[in-house]
Amino acid sequence: MQSLKQELSTNSYPGRGIVIGRSADGKYAVTAYFIMGRSSNSRNRVFVTEGEGIRTEAFDPSKLEDPSLIIYAPVRVLGNDTIVTNGDQTDTIYDGMAKGLTFEQSLRSREFEPDGPNYTPRISGLMHVEDGKYDFSMSILKSNDGDPDCCNRYTFCYDNPKAGEGRFIHTYIGDGNPLPSFAGEPTKVDVTGDVDSFTDMVWNALNEDNKVSLFVRFIDIATGKYETRIVNKNQ
Repeated sequence: MQSLKQELSTNSYPGRGIVIGRSADGKYAVTAYFIMGRSSNSRNRVFVTEGEGIRTEAFDPSKLEDPSLIIYAPVRVLGNDTIVTNGDQTDTIYDGMAKGLTFEQSLRSREFEPDGPNYTPRISGLMHVEDGKYDFSMSILKSNDGDPDCCNRYTFCYDNPKAGEGRFIHTYIGDGNPLPSFAGEPTKVDVTGDVDSFTDMVWNALNEDNKVSLFVRFIDIATGKYETRIVNKNQ
């Protein structure tokens, strides 16, 4: 198990990232989603609440350039399921599961983002909390080592996750040109503290120049009630 703080602080540009796991006291299903940016268009964003989830919006609408890949709903809730993704595939999963498809089946209609030469992976997570039980899944849709003719699809499922453990998946291994896609199974990381200390740790560990926004949610596994924190660099 790796230190989440170290994983974040030693990577200047992991891109967008999803952490899902269980709190150290075992009581909460935990997720964090962050966005980073190198361009002025990517950095011109904030998270705002929308229903039980969130969406991105331009901090300064007059400076918004191409909204297609940066304006979306990263988090939506469908019954006992919380969906967290790095793009508009949140809606694809929500609509598919509402029609009876599974998480994986819903994503069959999507692939990596059309932003060559990076071909940014689509990363997604699904948390299911019901009757005092909790499991989660994570997915990555990525090009075949930069070849856009082939989409590689990986889904990872975690039943009854252990207290204090989480999984971390992000779009890029690190900075570069083109940006190298994440590879392998989501990294096993520690989940520490309560909702406020966990939020502070993640936000402070992210690269100061590149971080944009952070969403954190702790869901009480016994009751389904949750607490949310949102941090935006643009105030």
